[in-house]
Amino acid sequence: MRLPSSLRWKIAMTTTAVCCTVAAVLGVLVHNVVAEQVVGEVRKDVGRELDYALSQYQYGTAHGVAGTALDPPELPRPLRELVARGKTGSMVGEQDGKPVMWAAGPADGQALAVWIPYAGTRHRLRDIDAAILVSALLAAGVVALAGVFFAGRISRRLATTAAVARRISAGDLDARVGFPAGGEDPRRSRSRDEVRDVARALDSMAASLQGRLEAEKRFTADVAHELRTPLTCSLAAAALLPEGRPKEMINDRLKALHLLTEDLLEISRLDSGVERADLARVELGRAVERAVASTRLTVSVRILRDAVVLTDRRRLDRILTNLLVNADKHGRPPLEVSVEGPVVTVRDHGPGYPAELIEQGPRRFRTGDPGRGRGHGLGLTIVAGQAAVLEIALGFSNAPDGGAVTTLRLPVGRLTDAS
Repeated sequence: MRLPSSLRWKIAMTTTAVCCTVAAVLGVLVHNVVAEQVVGEVRKDVGRELDYALSQYQYGTAHGVAGTALDPPELPRPLRELVARGKTGSMVGEQDGKPVMWAAGPADGQALAVWIPYAGTRHRLRDIDAAILVSALLAAGVVALAGVFFAGRISRRLATTAAVARRISAGDLDARVGFPAGGEDPRRSRSRDEVRDVARALDSMAASLQGRLEAEKRFTADVAHELRTPLTCSLAAAALLPEGRPKEMINDRLKALHLLTEDLLEISRLDSGVERADLARVELGRAVERAVASTRLTVSVRILRDAVVLTDRRRLDRILTNLLVNADKHGRPPLEVSVEGPVVTVRDHGPGYPAELIEQGPRRFRTGDPGRGRGHGLGLTIVAGQAAVLEIALGFSNAPDGGAVTTLRLPVGRLTDAS
């Protein structure tokens, strides 16, 4: 049997265990105090009977007192030895098979003993113990239910906070816990609520992170827009330079900077969420072949099973082109593309993707480093953004025999088999 391991049950079980422990300790203390009082009363009664019997013995009439005898055979041995030393005492024993309270004292070298019934006292003590046990169980049950209730409230609030944290880590920066700051009751607002503090700290962190990312997006878009015009003018001016190596170098750098600016503008549009797909029915195999041909790279294309999908061909071309260019730049040949139904796989035979990319996805401006393995710039970031617009599941992994593998899985509800 598997025990529950949630925080709710842990708190409830801990509270119940503490309650049971406290109830057991208090029950033992109450039992001892009550037993001492009850038994003390019986000892006083039997003591008075013994005093009366001893006084009557002096007058020679003790034999007429009920429950009195000289040296009775059933007198407990410890009590008999105590009387032999000239002392009086009392203890619980039996007489004719029934529990009695014995009391004995010295009388002319003999033990004058009296006894009174003790069965009623034992029943009384048992009733008291039963009442203590029932009270302890009821208290433990009430505390357990209260513990489950209050622990459930704490657990639900923590679960809500954890769910919001997971949404934020997945990219939903609009997610908030939204616990009230303390309500209208000033006493609640002044009281310490650690769960509420954690939730408010998480909301504050998400708002701060969202603000910084929005500022970063605005800055990227503004920079790209500001660079676009002077770069266009620079490219036009460079075209007027005399032919030669300096012109080639300038044009090469200006074109690279122009492509970077266009990529930044595209990422800004993707980040803003304004991009909308222009969907149409497309034969996936043929679209992949055309996209591969447009790159002018040496790529092996295999159509294992074609399919007709509803997608945006221009955006799909952009995704495939970026993947193949990235594979050619950071991987090693041969480059392979396969189509099997709605799934497109792009693979190279290079060092593969770094572990952080596989776990976290593409990050902007992460470049290759010999000490860290394969890298990437903005290409894979654009791939991820365009795939999100087309609702394509994007997966990054490494092949067992080496090489980076990128998988595009189009939504199943958007396709039919090609005839």
